[in-house]
Amino acid sequence: MKPKDELSRTLKRIDRKGYKAYKDIAGVYDFGGYILAVDHVQGDPFAAPSRLCVITPRSASRFSPDLFSNRIRLTAAADFLTRSFARAAKQIVRGNRGIGKSGMVGVDRPGQEVLPRNSCVIGEDSIQVRFVAGLPAAGRTILGNEAQAMLFEEIPHIVEASLRAGSVDAGAFREHVDAVEDQEALRERLDDMGLVAFVGDGSILPRRSGVDDRPLTRDAVPFQSPESLRVSVDLPHRGTVSGMGVPRGVTLIVGGGFHGKSTLLTALERGVYPHVPGDGRELVATAPGAVKIRAEDGRYIERVNISPFITNLPHGRDTGAFSTDNASGSTSQAANIIESLEMGAKTLLIDEDTSATNFMIRDERMQELISKEKEPITPFVDKVKKLHRDHGVSTVLVMGGSGDYFDVADTVIAMDTYLPRDVSDRAAEIAGRHAAVRTDEGGEDFGEITRRTPVPDCFDPSRGRRDVKIDAKGLHKILYGTDDIDLSGMSQLIDESQTRAIGAIIHQYATRYATRGLTLADGVREVYRDMEEKGLDDLVPYRTGNLAKPRIYEVAGAINRMRTLSVK
Repeated sequence: MKPKDELSRTLKRIDRKGYKAYKDIAGVYDFGGYILAVDHVQGDPFAAPSRLCVITPRSASRFSPDLFSNRIRLTAAADFLTRSFARAAKQIVRGNRGIGKSGMVGVDRPGQEVLPRNSCVIGEDSIQVRFVAGLPAAGRTILGNEAQAMLFEEIPHIVEASLRAGSVDAGAFREHVDAVEDQEALRERLDDMGLVAFVGDGSILPRRSGVDDRPLTRDAVPFQSPESLRVSVDLPHRGTVSGMGVPRGVTLIVGGGFHGKSTLLTALERGVYPHVPGDGRELVATAPGAVKIRAEDGRYIERVNISPFITNLPHGRDTGAFSTDNASGSTSQAANIIESLEMGAKTLLIDEDTSATNFMIRDERMQELISKEKEPITPFVDKVKKLHRDHGVSTVLVMGGSGDYFDVADTVIAMDTYLPRDVSDRAAEIAGRHAAVRTDEGGEDFGEITRRTPVPDCFDPSRGRRDVKIDAKGLHKILYGTDDIDLSGMSQLIDESQTRAIGAIIHQYATRYATRGLTLADGVREVYRDMEEKGLDDLVPYRTGNLAKPRIYEVAGAINRMRTLSVK
């Protein structure tokens, strides 16, 4: 470790020299109350900014130890400190100090959800915050004095404002950590209560817009559970809370257009993650094994057993190991379900608006016109009940266009001006009076869920003679070698840092476990065991702060969408 004065002398020496001379400042420096590590120096002012890290002793921060007392609280505390660092940087950093990214200081700032990240790593004795900074330049000429101001004035001020108990709102910090612990406790209790989801009374589910995930503040209707579905739960910090329990089995969400059906389903799909205080969805909890399913025309499918839904294709195509470069709506939705079940999903979340109509239902008139022998697709309505009976997998389904699902629903929730009503008995009475004349085409059983084993050679991320090239290109695209992986059909992927981590996880899986002959599910789970033990830093060979933990379902979803994927 070097004294900070050496960093100052180096900046003075390289002032007004060519930009590559900035490489001389790489190293670790003692700033007294914390350590500053310059891990990577950018090649020019327009390149990705330099990677830096501040490491401060926990004792110097003087935060209460109980904020870090278990794994969940550590995750929440790291999330809070990341946000604290980001706010301080926005207030303190002057910004533009030259061309390109000169003068910027940034950290991997979270959204409305709280995810395990490596932007802030809290150890037994230290707190690390990894961030990026644009080293100042005019053209390609180093501005040493401007760099001095950033590293010796702004960064110390940010550390003091964001990582010291005397400067941080202690009440807000504790509220943040306690809220996340409550949400995880609520999620863990769902199974014992026989529920797949819980929506707390008073929750605000509508969002401001499709691109603004913050809560709607004007004219938002607070959620209120119907009495017949209301349950109470005791939480560690918030005490007893009440709300609507969504039971296991088949649940329909019905109602008129614009009355909140899809808003409720969206809240449930995001309920697999904890949310920040004030989000409005802090008491929306969904079982961890819930996966949103949709049709995805054009996606790649590699040897998936879609025979529970599709058989007898023309020309004798095998649906027990179905492959295509350009899936239809029905075959893609069938594959998305089976691939999720292959990874252990226990709840399916489906909206008819994003589903293939011929996959969801086939009414009696169409059955009479086109006989089953000429129709390869078995509609979901004829499989959904068997899926729960045979495999214990529940379904929550938004349905506004077909009452045929009344025959298979255990619970029917009607949304009326964003308020839910339990209409299960009414739906059953209607189903009894208007008995369905369509034929159940689903057979006696749901069918087999086949586990697949990828061929190791299909995961080569090199680009010709170049070394490994893996990168996230926005939230819904991974550049993996010479190929793009399109993730636009995976709505529970919520943060670009998760996308970036998925690319690294695929490479980790390919290099460590794909060669062992494990199934896809078992191999990816091995990577997750490594992450549980070693953290996200195990995914890359250098220190970085831009990874967030994805769910295993989105990792498998990305692998399944690789057009290079080959299955034994």
